[in-house]
Amino acid sequence: MRHEWSNRLTFILAAVGSAVGLGNIWKFPYITGEYGGGVFIFAYLICICLIGLPIMLAEIALGRRGKQSPVNTMLQLSLEAGSHPSWSLLGWSGMAAGCLILSYYSVIAGEVMAYSFRAGSGMFNQQTVDGVKGILTTLVSDPEKLLAWHTLFMGVTVIAVAKGVRGGIEKTISFVMPALFVLLVVLVFYAMNSGGFEQAIDFMFTPDADKFFYARDQLGQYLMDAEGEKIFTWKPMMVAMGHAFFTLSLGMGAIMMYGSYLNRYVSIGQMALIIVSLDTVVALLAGLAIFPLVFANGLDPAAGPGLIFESLPIAFGNMAGGRLIGTLFFVLLFFAAWTSAISLMEPTVAWLTESKKMHRVKATVWTGTVIWFIGLASIFSFSGTTLGDILRILFSWFGLEYLELNHWFFKQSLFIIIDFLTASIMLPVGGLLIAIFAGWVMERDSTEREFSFNNRYVYPVWSVMVRYVTPFLVFIVFLNISGIFKF
Repeated sequence: MRHEWSNRLTFILAAVGSAVGLGNIWKFPYITGEYGGGVFIFAYLICICLIGLPIMLAEIALGRRGKQSPVNTMLQLSLEAGSHPSWSLLGWSGMAAGCLILSYYSVIAGEVMAYSFRAGSGMFNQQTVDGVKGILTTLVSDPEKLLAWHTLFMGVTVIAVAKGVRGGIEKTISFVMPALFVLLVVLVFYAMNSGGFEQAIDFMFTPDADKFFYARDQLGQYLMDAEGEKIFTWKPMMVAMGHAFFTLSLGMGAIMMYGSYLNRYVSIGQMALIIVSLDTVVALLAGLAIFPLVFANGLDPAAGPGLIFESLPIAFGNMAGGRLIGTLFFVLLFFAAWTSAISLMEPTVAWLTESKKMHRVKATVWTGTVIWFIGLASIFSFSGTTLGDILRILFSWFGLEYLELNHWFFKQSLFIIIDFLTASIMLPVGGLLIAIFAGWVMERDSTEREFSFNNRYVYPVWSVMVRYVTPFLVFIVFLNISGIFKF
């Protein structure tokens, strides 16, 4: 008998846990401030409705209809629809993307774990900018330390997944997600008294149409044309569209997998709406927790990825109660990373148990080991090793002459290459094909049956969106993010 979620709440928590990750904690608040505050949030919510919700509904419907891993679900549903079985490649692609993403996600999550201990030990106390950068440099330039933290994070993820849906994933999610929300609320209340809360509110929620509609240089100055007029740009809208797609963990099989454990009598429309709403709430709360500390300590809110490991530790080290708040913050990040990691591993484990008849523990250990091994590429990437360097070593091992390759591709680290391959190609293409399959290939009776417990208007609206609007917008996202065509 196939496992199902104990109740609707556990599915919601699991799906939100899959969607909420490191990107929600720092990226959404940061890009909100950079691209117009309230204007950007409004545009993002529209993009969620046009892109995120339709594909999420499609993934849940496909998963619940197939009741198997993404690979076997796509194979079964394609045969059911009288289509070519090669649609199963969509499941393979999502499964592969999830494993590749987890391989470097685990390394970064390991750094988060390391920083939680560093914050708790008081290492950030009274640190200067150079001091905090030195802490980060020491960590990422030491492969042995990164390997240890990467191994520890993969270990706790394997333990949670190996215990099964109800014994492992449900119990973990049921504890971690409420704890995540509690930690967020605690940090927001602390931030309200930090002295920078009003600035944070203004930064995030004051509509600034100029930031949204007009191009600026790296210094934040508006670019002018020959007539002295501001230059219009589509970039903020492209960022909103891209984030609306990626923030919900779409295109990698995780939501489809979780949907396969969903009871037939649950309204997927209601579930998807709740998941999207909670995902957005978490992102906004993260901003309200982070940016007051940033402004109160005179830091740069536009620090991007460096905000987590460089800017915030300075704030934690120079404020009252910073040791406790810093520790809570990095524990929060760990929880967010852990829930996402569990969802990324589950599709592969499910396929191994279904198709290869492996015991779940063996399947989980095997999957975790492969992902751990791939993660070594990211560990060595942080020390400056490029693809060309690796090829040069391999050629020398086999006694072959290495040809100097000058293409930019060979000058990139494997971390950059894996990130580009997954985020810019595999995920948007996967999302596009999911929309096409659900809207055009899957039998109407099958999809309509999955929506039978929704309001009668949900299915026809979704059908139009997933057939016409969503595929077009995801295709635009793919062209823009992959660099084929910049808007």
